[in-house]
Amino acid sequence: MTPEQVRSHRQSLGMTQADLAAVLRMGSEGRRTVRRWESGQQSITGPASVALELMVEKWYGVAV
Repeated sequence: MTPEQVRSHRQSLGMTQADLAAVLRMGSEGRRTVRRWESGQQSITGPASVALELMVEKWYGVAV
């Protein structure tokens, strides 16, 4: 998943970076990690990517 896709999916869910980190149970440094995913400084992990895609699919009823 590209940094742009991470940002787009998060925004389409109406979440802040902190909201997404909380939903993914990423702990106190989660917001920083989400920021790094969106800036391209760090790749999103497989499990987090799948979780984000499933949230979007559930919310919109369409496969990502």
